[in-house]
Amino acid sequence: MRVLKCGDSGVLVEVPDLAGVIALNAALEDRPIPGVTDVLPAARTVLLRLAPGTDPGRVASELAALPAVPAGAGKAEETVTLPVVYDGEDLGDVARYTGLTPRGVVAAHTSATWTVAFCGFAPGFGYMVCDDPRLHVPRRGEARTRVPAGSVALAGGFTGVYPRSSPGGWQLLGRTDAEIWDLERDPPGLLRPGVRVRFEEA
Repeated sequence: MRVLKCGDSGVLVEVPDLAGVIALNAALEDRPIPGVTDVLPAARTVLLRLAPGTDPGRVASELAALPAVPAGAGKAEETVTLPVVYDGEDLGDVARYTGLTPRGVVAAHTSATWTVAFCGFAPGFGYMVCDDPRLHVPRRGEARTRVPAGSVALAGGFTGVYPRSSPGGWQLLGRTDAEIWDLERDPPGLLRPGVRVRFEEA
């Protein structure tokens, strides 16, 4: 773990891999550091926003002293269940990539427990990971100019739900009616780092 000062009001923590990001995010939820106002995980880093006057050196020392968090810890009590109609245009392609049947893909996707590792791309878009290596598939060779809101997709080792209509190159598995991003809700994002997600066939 490497801790770097980031501007006047931030600390950037570099970790070896995504598992380290998830573990550090969980540790910070379990033991918040005074003066840290926001925690923003990404694929290999965690950005900590600091309140004015907070000493980055103290924050770095407290980061180093954080106890290790067991795998799977963090927001264990917060699980979101998303109903999905598995009729995506790329379901057959995903089946070929994985060596499963289309029904096998659905079974694997719904039996896995997913964790939101970080958010990005669009407001509310959560990059979710699980421990089933069969669901690692490449992005499409050519991105679509429009992916409908609510589309559930796979790419690399991630699954995601498009919160609004946008271009996208992920493999489409199906669709959900769940409201992923809602400015009238607090917080607006349904899928936030550390949240567990279960997909169920609608």
